[in-house]
Amino acid sequence: MRPTASATAGRYLVMTLMAAAVLLPFVSIILAAFQPSGAQVNGLSLPSSWTWSNFADAWEAAHFNDLVSSSLIIALCVVPLSIVLVTLAAYSLATLNPLGGRLMSTGFVVGLTLPIELVVVALYYNLQDIGLTNSYAGVILAEAALFMPFGVYWMQNHFASVPRELIEAARVDGANDLVVLFRILMPISWPAVTTLAVLYFMWSWNQFLLVIILMQDPSKRTAPAGLGFFVGQYSTNIPLLSAASLIVIAPIVIVYLIFQRSFVSGLTEGAVKG
Repeated sequence: MRPTASATAGRYLVMTLMAAAVLLPFVSIILAAFQPSGAQVNGLSLPSSWTWSNFADAWEAAHFNDLVSSSLIIALCVVPLSIVLVTLAAYSLATLNPLGGRLMSTGFVVGLTLPIELVVVALYYNLQDIGLTNSYAGVILAEAALFMPFGVYWMQNHFASVPRELIEAARVDGANDLVVLFRILMPISWPAVTTLAVLYFMWSWNQFLLVIILMQDPSKRTAPAGLGFFVGQYSTNIPLLSAASLIVIAPIVIVYLIFQRSFVSGLTEGAVKG
């Protein structure tokens, strides 16, 4: 049954209102970033003079050279490491039926409810005992571990939705488990993997509390962590603070725009199959 014109108009109206609610704050930040430094900002008011120097001043004041480099090092290590680990774990749980597999799957689901605030102090002392605090390796391993539950849950559901006949046919032809994974399943799993990789990059880039606690060296902290200290020093300079916020947000927006098609395809894949 085709929807009526009024129902279609209502849907577009709701989507427009939701999009406006999401975009208006960003528009406000963008307009504020181009105001003269130190100017009073009122809502969505246009700048009296468009000032580009706020971005250079914010970059220099917050030492974003070091902070952005640290963010990229951590995120670009966390994403591939996490993808490899969750793919192997999810493939095993979904297709190999290991001993205690159901219990392990339940454990990963329970891990989804575990807030980082609950474990971060204990995690700090554990990493300190093995010399991994104040280092990139400690943060990378901690983030990869904390992101595991969602990734395993995501990829396990994806692999479980693949027809068993496809896997059995490959095994009849003599393919071992790794061949089935990398030559049969992975080529049809790129939308799901890409979606997970984008989510991991966003989560790693936005990580704040974990980095603040594990990294005592300010030069090794990430961009969001540096932005937190920037807020304390320049909280009254709204244009400069807005420019710094846009610098931190920009990489996430760029990554999303690059992988937008695969990201949306991965999100809708389960709904289409269902």
